[in-house]
Parts: sequence; structure tokens; C-alpha cells
Amino acid sequence: MLNISNNQLNKKVTLDGYEAAAKAFKVQHFRMFNRFLLVFGMIAILFLFLPWTQNVTGNGFVTTLTPDQRPQTIQSPIPGRIEKWYVKEGDYVQKGDTILFISEIKNEYQDPQLITRTKAQKEAKTNSIKSYQNKISALQNQAKALYNERKLKLKQAQNKLKQSIIKVKSDSINLLAARTNKKIAEQQYNRTVTLQKEGLKSIINVEEKRLKLQETQAKLLSQENNLLASKNDVFNAEIEINRIFVQYEDKIAKSKSDRYTAESSQFEAQAEVSKLETKTTNYEMRNALYYITAPQNGIVNKALIAGIGETFKEGKQLVSIMPAQYDLAVETYINPIDLPLIHLNENVRIQFDGWPAIFFSGWPNASFGTYSGKVVAIETMISKNGKFRILIAPNPTSEKWPINIRVGSGAYTIALLEDVPIWYEIWRQLNGFPPNYYTPKPNTSKKIKS
Repeated sequence: MLNISNNQLNKKVTLDGYEAAAKAFKVQHFRMFNRFLLVFGMIAILFLFLPWTQNVTGNGFVTTLTPDQRPQTIQSPIPGRIEKWYVKEGDYVQKGDTILFISEIKNEYQDPQLITRTKAQKEAKTNSIKSYQNKISALQNQAKALYNERKLKLKQAQNKLKQSIIKVKSDSINLLAARTNKKIAEQQYNRTVTLQKEGLKSIINVEEKRLKLQETQAKLLSQENNLLASKNDVFNAEIEINRIFVQYEDKIAKSKSDRYTAESSQFEAQAEVSKLETKTTNYEMRNALYYITAPQNGIVNKALIAGIGETFKEGKQLVSIMPAQYDLAVETYINPIDLPLIHLNENVRIQFDGWPAIFFSGWPNASFGTYSGKVVAIETMISKNGKFRILIAPNPTSEKWPINIRVGSGAYTIALLEDVPIWYEIWRQLNGFPPNYYTPKPNTSKKIKS
């Protein structure tokens, strides 16, 4: 009431006759309330000076320390049709155990005798290679025989050429002798004619000398013909040598061409054999892929494709399996502003989903139901959710994690930083400042890629 009216009720109305007013306006109540406020204020002031552990929180989930220990799916590298299941969900399997059997759906692989017939084709090609090898060997022998025959023929022709050259020399000498005889016969004939004119020789002697001269002339002509024939034999012998060389060169070249053709066919057959061997190996490996086996010891979680006769494409996920042996870890995410505060080997408190816990953010030592961990990896690339991934492993010097934790369950993580007074933490939170930046020991400050 502002008491601006001329009719002031507080001067006309009194509360002295009321019991409630008597209890409310007792002086003793005011003293007790003042004492309570004083004690509460002192406790609040003392509370502001209590230590408070700064922290960086994050939400994550339970995973494994190494990638090969995480849940995996088994795919088929080939398309097929499910024929038989050998396991059911929840079964324990060892490495190499058959999980299911599939059949072929592609037409080119459905022949039951495919491998046998491919091997038969390979054997036939292998035999053809042997035939080509024998043909090459025969052609090589043929070429050697042609070389030897050409050598003998050339030697024979060269001998004939030498004989012809010698005969030319002999005929040349005989021609010279015939010319000399003709010259002598002419001189004798002329001398006899002169003596016959002087009466010293008879006509019979002249005729004898004339006959002798004609005989020497005939021998000279004959010897000239023989010399020309000998020279012609030399020319023919030289032509024969060239003919033999060209003839056998043609035969040898044809033999070499046939050998090269056989070698080319042999190489083609060898390439075909290699292709058939590759096909045979691929077919055998493909047949082995009809049995889907366990890659490691584990438990069958879920059949992703059920039923008999259901078809699928290559790379399709067929069944999910969880490894039997694994080391637990926690994968959590922090905001980019908090990344400089996290370092390797730092302590982290973890609260697992499903485990009862009494947790005090600023007093981790007073918390109950949380477990200790250490940072083992800090991702240097931001994730799709806009945060950085941190991998936390159990602290070997602290309490063990619960044995019933399953991979994939949720986890709430608190990375412990510096101890500060509560009043400083309240002031920091009101102003929106980040926690105190600090640098740990040099041996723990190095980051690694996850």
C-alpha cells in the first residue's frame, strides 16, 4: 500500500486480537530465520572455496581396441543361391568352420564337369606343344642337313670350277703349241716351195708340206674351240656355284620360316595352356567359395539373409559374427574447442549404460559406479558429426571394467583436467570460458592417428 489515501486503514484496523498475527510477528522467529541465513551464507562461502576438478565430457559407445576384434559381417565374393545352413544364431564357431553352403547361379559355371573338361583342354594343348617341339626339332635337323648338303654341293662345284680353270690353262698352252706348229709348218712349206722352184725339192715334198700345214691349221682351230669350250665351262661352273648357293638359301630360308611358324604356334599353345591353367585354378577356387566359412573364432550374431533357395549378388552381407576374444575400449566424441585439452595417456572416468552409478562431475573420487580409462588414440580428422573421435582403453592400474559389457553399449566419459575452486568454475561457466589449458609431460603429449 502506498498510503496516498486520506482514509488510512492502518490507523483504524489493528491485528492485536488475532492468533495468527501474534505468531507471525514474534520477534523470536525473526531471530531464528536470521541465524539460518547467516549459517547458510557462511556454508555457501566455504563451499565456493572447495576444490573442483575441471573436465571434458563426451558421449560414446563401447567398442574394441583393434579393428580385427570388432563385429564383422561375412560376404560372399560370388553371387549364388543359399542351399544349406550349418549353424544357427548364437552358435560358437571356430576359424574355418562351415557356416553355410551356396550353389552357382551363373550359366557359364553351372557345368558339373567344368574343371575336368578344362583340364582335358589343357592336356590337349600341352600335347600340341610337344608336337610343335618335335616339329621344331625336325626342322632344325632339316636346316642342318641343308647346310651340310649345300656345303658339299658348293665344294663339288668349286672343284669343277678349279678343273675348268686348269683345263683353260691347259688349252691355252695347247693353243700356243698349235700356233707354234702352224708357224713352223708355214715356214717349212714356204721353204719347200722355194727349193722346189730352184729344183732342189720335188712337188711331192711340196704337197707333203702343204698337207702338214693344213693339219696344223686344223689343229689350231680345234685348239681354239677347246679353249673357248673350257672358258665356257669356267663360266658355267661359276653360274652353278651361284645357283647352288641361291637354291639352298631358299630351301634353308623356307625351313627357318617353317620353324619360326612352329615356334609361334608353340608359344600360342603355351599361352593357351597358361590361360587354361589360370581358368582351372579359378574354377577350383570358385568351387571352394561355395562353402562360406568363419574367418575367426566367434559367435554367430544374426543371419542377414535367411531361407533356402534365396539368391544374392556378390559382396552381399550374409551373416554377422562377433569375435570370441576382444579387448574392450570406449569410442567417444568431444567438441573441437576441447580438443587441445585432451592428450595421450590422460585419465578418463567412464559411466557405462546399465550400470548403476552415483556420479559427481567435479569430484570424481567421490563418484561411485564409474571406471577408469586412459586415452590411447586421438583422431586428427574431424568426424561426420562435427566432433573429434577419442579412443579410450582400460587403465591397467585401476579397477577392471565390468565383464558383462557388450560392444555397442553406451558410455558417458569425463576427461579429468585441473583442480580449481568452485567459485572459479562458476565464474568460468557464467562467462563461457573454456577449461584451463595446460600441457602434460613431454612423453605423453604426442598425438597419433586412430
